[in-house]
Amino acid sequence: MPVTVDGEIEMADEPPLPRIRFTSSDVRKMWQMEVFAGQRFELIDGDLIDKSGQSPQHSHAMHSCMQALAETVGLKLIRNHTPVKASPADSKWSFPEADLAVLREYKTDFKRRHPKGNELMLAVEVSDTTLEHDAWTKRDLYARAGVPEYWILDLTYPRLLVFSELNTEKGEYASLKGYTAEDSVTFASKTIPVSALLPKS
Repeated sequence: MPVTVDGEIEMADEPPLPRIRFTSSDVRKMWQMEVFAGQRFELIDGDLIDKSGQSPQHSHAMHSCMQALAETVGLKLIRNHTPVKASPADSKWSFPEADLAVLREYKTDFKRRHPKGNELMLAVEVSDTTLEHDAWTKRDLYARAGVPEYWILDLTYPRLLVFSELNTEKGEYASLKGYTAEDSVTFASKTIPVSALLPKS
């Protein structure tokens, strides 16, 4: 029986609470049943992550980034809030959703399916409170899925983190570079000022 020590409750070691993990199949069925009507979630390692809430800063950064990328490759290749098909090893438990994605090419059957990682040129996450999750968990999911380049707009620093040089055999990025608002980044053989991606202070 727990006792109090200096006003605090002494707690015995206990096992973690049971965790219900969802599969991609579970989530697709719930989408079809409109369980998530009006809400946005992504499935990461069996957990449903709520993506429906955005701060004004997050929303503004997404708009700025989308505009800059559209000027670079054309609006037809840009997708926002896009689920990306995970690698076979991850697909049972994960169904990541990129804040922004750039397609290699537009395919008519994207009306019926989500793109695979290697059908993208780029995946982008805007991070204001989720940097650790985006820089580790989602980075690895995108790399294993075959996404060739991954950007994180880190709004707290602020900076742009660019993961590139994908090693498809290992499913990991070999290069990480950080850019501030004074820098420029090259994408699709064009130069983009990082200041155009980040919200103005």
